[in-house]
Amino acid sequence: MPVHDCIVLGVGGVGAATLYHLARRGLRVLGIDRFAPGHDRGSSHGETRVIRQAYFEHPDYVPLLRKARELWKDLEARRGESLYQECGLLQAGPASGVVVPGVLRSAREHGLAVEELSRADTQRRFPGFKLAEGMSAVFERTAGYLRVESCVRAHAEEATRAGAQIIVGEAARSWRRAGSGVEVVTDRGAHTAGALVLCPGAWAPSLLTGLGVPLEVRRKPVAWFQTSSDAYREERGGTCFLFETERGVFYGFPDLPGSGLKAAEHTGGEPVLDPLTVDRSFRKDEAEVLASFLREHLPFVVPQPLRHSVCLYTMSPDEHFIIDRHPDHAAVVFAAGLSGHGFKFTSVLGAVLADFVADGATRLPVDFLSLARFRGRS
Repeated sequence: MPVHDCIVLGVGGVGAATLYHLARRGLRVLGIDRFAPGHDRGSSHGETRVIRQAYFEHPDYVPLLRKARELWKDLEARRGESLYQECGLLQAGPASGVVVPGVLRSAREHGLAVEELSRADTQRRFPGFKLAEGMSAVFERTAGYLRVESCVRAHAEEATRAGAQIIVGEAARSWRRAGSGVEVVTDRGAHTAGALVLCPGAWAPSLLTGLGVPLEVRRKPVAWFQTSSDAYREERGGTCFLFETERGVFYGFPDLPGSGLKAAEHTGGEPVLDPLTVDRSFRKDEAEVLASFLREHLPFVVPQPLRHSVCLYTMSPDEHFIIDRHPDHAAVVFAAGLSGHGFKFTSVLGAVLADFVADGATRLPVDFLSLARFRGRS
């Protein structure tokens, strides 16, 4: 008999949350990762992640976001620790674009409170931002940011308190069916369990074979900047922001004490073949693209970066998550292809994956994220 009911491979954002939910259900669960929870080698780091509800990507995400927020608040209460900060989110773009119409669609369908702002209204109310001709904005007051490394560590630590075991420093090589369960082979040995949850992040292309769906990892630099105006400071009304421009989609966070204003481009990104050897520099051309955006739309930000980091996006073909059971292995469930907008969902995705393992199904509305949508594609 396996020592563990379930192995969770990858203890990043989704993996740590899955461990937490499984352990709290009383399952004997083992988490395995090459790095310690809260590391900066994958996709769940960089101090902050936006959390919002009027989701421009698709209205079907909104019920999951409501549950995710509820679970983040539950985790905060359990920890006695602040993980979520409400500071609002300003999203801007052309009326013919994707972002502003998408936000308004989700808001209408789910009765969410967002404010529509003209270009003049935006610049009067948010003097740190400058909109180009033809742009308008929407403001979601109850949006904000998650403290990303703290969130991962909180889930992992609460999981171990509930009985989970976490092994770090082991690199997964492969996994296979073993009787009615699963065996995971690492560079240090083998582990068996009745079920396996794969949360491999940027390692998904090598660990999630047989799906028939290509997953592409992209390199995404982010940077922090000094500001010359109090307009960006959170305590003075500074807000998260996301701008759809002719050059791409850019996002960022308020000027936080001891940190600076964080900004990055959401679109684009260089393909990555090996997450372990990705270039973690901030190249001159990348810095100039971001500096050009800041000069045009955030005029009181000093465009020379104070510091930078490199994140990894794992993209699905349609840029929506894939959450499902492996088509060839009934004992294996997975989350992959979060496509650069998944961290805010990790609390609820962990609950979904735990439902799949413990109950065989979930009542949470994730059918639109299943593999079924790719059937029939060439």
